[in-house]
Amino acid sequence: MKFVKIALAIATLLPLASYATLGGAPGAASSAPKGLRSMLQTTAAYSVHASVDADGVTVREYTLPDNVVFAVTWQGPVRPDMSALLGSYFQRFVSAGEGRAHGTGPMIERSGDLVIQSAGRPGNFFGKAYIPRLVPAGVNADDLQ
Repeated sequence: MKFVKIALAIATLLPLASYATLGGAPGAASSAPKGLRSMLQTTAAYSVHASVDADGVTVREYTLPDNVVFAVTWQGPVRPDMSALLGSYFQRFVSAGEGRAHGTGPMIERSGDLVIQSAGRPGNFFGKAYIPRLVPAGVNADDLQ
């Protein structure tokens, strides 16, 4: 438990990458740190902005046409800056992590307005977070990668 609090405190103090904030506007690739690669893909219902940072973490931002991020996914050797990624939802991520024993499997937090799924081990972390009410009709949030 103490380890989780220390790790979260350190993650909060790390410099922010150019990731989207869940429920906010997408990150701007032009303000990204050196070494960040990005790609944009668009469908009729949403756009996907994928970026890879210097640590090799791939973050995908799923954005509605009105420029609101409804989901984020991540995969890489380390977790991304979860505070920057989740924004105002970060405290819910922290609370969900405190309520379970460290190393007991994936963390899944489901409530009416937020779903967070996070799993992995050193060298391979992955997960997703999304706001169910913002997921476009006809899009299955389980298919977001």
